[in-house]
Amino acid sequence: MFTQLSFNFLNQLSTNNDREWFKTNQQQYEDQVRTPALQFIEAMQGPILTISPRFTAVAKKVGGSLMRPQRDSRFSKNKTPYKTNVGIQFRHFQAKDVHAPGFYVHIANDECFIAAGIWHPESKVLNAIRHCIDENPNGYQKALAQLSRAGFELLGDSLIRPPRGFAKDHAMIEELKRKDFIAIKSVSVEQVCRSDFVDYCTQQYQHTMALMAYLCFALDLDF
Repeated sequence: MFTQLSFNFLNQLSTNNDREWFKTNQQQYEDQVRTPALQFIEAMQGPILTISPRFTAVAKKVGGSLMRPQRDSRFSKNKTPYKTNVGIQFRHFQAKDVHAPGFYVHIANDECFIAAGIWHPESKVLNAIRHCIDENPNGYQKALAQLSRAGFELLGDSLIRPPRGFAKDHAMIEELKRKDFIAIKSVSVEQVCRSDFVDYCTQQYQHTMALMAYLCFALDLDF
């Protein structure tokens, strides 16, 4: 699956980030990045179903678990056309986009990590999660404790002030301020290139099951 060649290509892309170079080196991308990524996704199909039958691992070049290499630069000062990372998301089958509960793998030269949770949810979804934490704090705290023991950290953006409808002295105010509920654990390039990376991801995702079940509960999704 992934090898040092995958990282070498991403490094080359970072210094030659233009459409002409990418087109010239398209076969290298296919052989060293996209094919290993699709093999990884295919190998994760069984493990993901074991964790929850509601999440999908779809090994397709377009429209599956592998995120497209093209950047959306419409609203960014950075106009380079390609991402210099590999992004893989195993989404809930009822989800329509990346801003939904899912398991994630991020592979890049500057940072590799695995993650689980929800990133940049829309306001209606975010509000539902906050109200669930307010009404059911114990389940959320247990999920956080499980993540902490396994070496995951809940990261992402947060509000500066309390969200509307919640008191500033609320016992869970720092959690309620969150705009992302994504648990992240760093991995090394060496780990990504090892033959047991699928097994490693499977074991680590099991530590995130309480969080994923809680988010699905909050959003009235099956788990």
